[in-house]
Amino acid sequence: MYICICKAVNESAIRQAVDDGVQTYRDLSMRTGCGTQCGSCVKMTRQVLSQALEEAGIPEVSEKLRLVSCG
Repeated sequence: MYICICKAVNESAIRQAVDDGVQTYRDLSMRTGCGTQCGSCVKMTRQVLSQALEEAGIPEVSEKLRLVSCG
């Protein structure tokens, strides 16, 4: 099933990325392009990533957002 239509990323690609060492949404996004265009796939992408990490026995890494002021 396609998760990110804009970048043509399917569930298998996300699971393969986890098998290749991806552990965070940021890394997945950089590797596959998920969530970088319209953003409507972000929630589903995070769910599939979380499930794939759990099935692989990899603890989910917490990503902390940092606010940066511009100016």
